[in-house]
Order: sequence, then C-alpha cells, then structure tokens
Amino acid sequence: MRNKYLPFLVILLIFLLSSSAKVVAEFTSPRIPILVGTVPPLATPVGTSAPTANPFSEIELAKYILNTTIDYDAHALTVSEDIYYPNDSADPLDRLVLAVVPNLWEGTFNLTSLSVDGTAVTTFSLNGQRLEITLPAALQPNAIVKINIEYILNLPFAEQEDPNISRPRIFGYTTRQMNLTNWYPFVVPYINGEWVLHEPWVYGEHLVYDAADYEVNLNFTNPASAPTVAASGFPEKIDNYTRYTINAARTFAISASREFQVSTLQAGDVTISSYYFSPSEAAGQAALQTSAESIKVYGEHFGPYPHKSLAVVMGDFNDGMEYSGFYYLSRDFYSLYDGTPTNYLTFVAAHETAHQWWFDQVANDQALQPWVDETLSTYSEYIYYETIYPDLTSWWWRYRIDFYKPQGLVDISIYEGNGFRPYTNAAYFQGARFMEELRRRIGDEAFFAFLQDYFAKGRGRIVTANEFFRVLGQHTSADYSDLVKKYFKNTY
Repeated sequence: MRNKYLPFLVILLIFLLSSSAKVVAEFTSPRIPILVGTVPPLATPVGTSAPTANPFSEIELAKYILNTTIDYDAHALTVSEDIYYPNDSADPLDRLVLAVVPNLWEGTFNLTSLSVDGTAVTTFSLNGQRLEITLPAALQPNAIVKINIEYILNLPFAEQEDPNISRPRIFGYTTRQMNLTNWYPFVVPYINGEWVLHEPWVYGEHLVYDAADYEVNLNFTNPASAPTVAASGFPEKIDNYTRYTINAARTFAISASREFQVSTLQAGDVTISSYYFSPSEAAGQAALQTSAESIKVYGEHFGPYPHKSLAVVMGDFNDGMEYSGFYYLSRDFYSLYDGTPTNYLTFVAAHETAHQWWFDQVANDQALQPWVDETLSTYSEYIYYETIYPDLTSWWWRYRIDFYKPQGLVDISIYEGNGFRPYTNAAYFQGARFMEELRRRIGDEAFFAFLQDYFAKGRGRIVTANEFFRVLGQHTSADYSDLVKKYFKNTY
C-alpha cells in the first residue's frame, strides 16, 4: 500500500463506520402526509395531454415518457409523465403499485393530476414512497394500461457536509449541481403475486426495477442560462428541447450543472462522456479512459454493452452510484487522483461500469440479495486490472480488499449488515474472495463460460441467488459446496 494514502484511508474508514442517525430519521420519519383519493390544486399542470388512443398497443416493456421543464435556479421541475404498462404476469391486476421516492422528502413531491386511460383517478393512496392506484377495471394478462401523472418537484438541498452520514446524499441540489435520481414515479416489479417495494435503509439500495424504455423530453425555463446536462439516454436536439432515449433500462438519471467540463470518447459505437468540475480535468480524463477500457473488457468477458451512451459524472457526495447508462464518482476520488491507476478513482470507475452488466442488464433484489450484483461488480474490477494492468493485480487485492480485513457472510440483506463497513466487507469484499476461490476451483474456461451464460440468461430479467448457482452448476462438475458453506449463510 502506498503510504501517502494511509491517512485518507484511516479517515475514510472512520467516516464509513460512523453512525447515520440523521439519514435514518430522514427516511423513516412519519412526517410525510398520507394522501388518499384526492389531488390538491397546487399548480396548473404543465404539458397536460388530452386522452388519446394508446400509441403503444403492443409492447413488451413498460414505456415511460417524461415531458419535463426544469427551473434550475429555483431547484424545481414540472413533469407530465405517461406510463404505458403491460401486464406480463398471469394474474389480472386490480391495482398498481408505484414507487415515488421523492415523497420521502417533505414538500418535495406535489401531485397535480392523476389519470388512468384518460380518466381522472380518485381511488388511490400515497403513503411515503408508495403510491397505490386502484384500477377502474382489472388489467388482464397481456393487456396495457396508460397512466398519466403530473407533478411538481421542489428539490431538497443535498450538500453532504456532515461526515456522520454514510449514505450518499444524491437526489436534490448542491451549490453547483442538480441531481435527479429515482425522481419519477415508476411501477415496481410484480413477482409471484406481490408488488416488490422495500423500505429504504441507511446504506445500500432498496429499490428493485423492471426493465423499461424511456423517453425524456427536457427543457429549461431560461434556455439562455441552461446548465450542461448529463443523462442516462442518448440526446437529440428537437426545436427548443432535448429528447433523451434509452431502451431496456432500469433507471433514468440526470445531473446538471453550469460548472461542468465535458470530455468525450468513442468506444466502438458507444459515446462515453465524462462530466467533472475544475480543476479535475486529469481525473475526469482518467475516469473516461477507464470506462472505455472497462466496456471493452466486460464486453469480451460477459457480453455486449447495450446502450448508445455512457455518462460518467463527478458528484458532490461521498461514494459512487450506478444508474442505467450513467454513473457517479465521488468528488473525493477526483481530488485524490495521482495520475496512476493505483487509486480509488480507477477501480471505482471500473466497478460502476461493471454495474451496466450486473444491475442494468442482469438485475436482482438489491435490498434482500445485494451481493448478486455487488459481488460480481467488485470482482469485475479484478478482471479489469488483470486485463489492462496485470502487474497490479496483487496491489488490487491488498489495497482494495485485504486492507479492510473483510469477514462476514456474503448473502446478507442490507438490513442485516450492522453498519456500512461490515455490510460492504461481506457483500462486496467477501464476495470477491468467493469468486476468486470459485474460479480457481473450477478453472478459467468453466468460470468465464458460466459468467457469459449467466449474463445471457439473466439479461433483461430480475434474477435470484438460486438462479446464479443453478447456472453455475450447469458449467462445472467440481464440488464447491465447501465454498458455499464458508461464504454463505444459505445453502444453494
């Protein structure tokens, strides 16, 4: 380990082990009012659409169209959102459950209109992050319903100044940046007769997402002073607004700032853009290069990258975070970048890029089985280093994994971690150790054949730990039961 990083790592370790009482209160406080069957006349809806015939009468994935106007200086936006939701289950659905994460902040989400197939809805409840809509008639299997939701978002201040907060504060605005993550209502997965919407926690991700197609039509109230925008989708300028599209994605994220500097790089047919603040140009270029190299490495080892673009964004918070075609890196990673690949900026960039495979394409229940994507994304870092910097693999294990002396069982939920560091030590770092021991046990040929097959079979789906091991068992006759017993609390 490099001595110059030791003070930072000690501070970081203390920081990550600190309590998160403020965040617990922020997400669990009963201060959010319950709204039942009524829409307050808070503002005139923007972009209200008249009832029309369904233009998506035959779709396989849900379709989200968000007509969005941002008042950057007022930290507010108005949205008219159309959701075309196909019932791909075998059950008639008498209701839909949507996640409305902005409603976890008091005064942030203001509903102005709600309709189903063009008819105003009065039978609904909004309690915290859960919006439950009773449908006028049951949605039959293979049928499609159109939901229109119009709302105003008044963003919370999200400057992360308190070192006792372990969860990244992303959604909202800082003095130089607006971040829109999980900012729109979306229909949560319906699995085995249940709507999957978990409660948030002080660390880890609690949401589970179906794959969907997105179209975001974005403009600003003052175009002359509009900020630079980083977004999940591929941009197309149309008249006085920009249309962003991305298909078969889990999320749509936006970051905007008047202070962004931008560098781009073409990796095959993928446009990668790096958004950063001065004076972090060298680090921004390094994150860009790492992302391009990672797309190539993971494409060769797992399967193809599916989108036209990837946005890499410097964030005003304390960690990395993945979204579809988009990810954040902490401002601290940029400030500590030393011009070499032996640093947090590089391996976290490789990690977050890997989530474009293990999260965006092959999804899982991030609350109950977080290791399914985090273990694979952490071990993907190692695959990146052994491919691009083979002489640094020993360094990666020492600096990234062994420094923390990880222990614990890999397959814990976010609610069982007993703190951010014990949680990541288990789900991320012990998981990486398991993957390495498994690889040595079954051999490289079987190991990478398994990863490619697992990716191909899981792409576009929400998979489980059982499916991970089921596919693994199809690629090896080696006995790895002792490894499962060593690293996991459950038997698979």
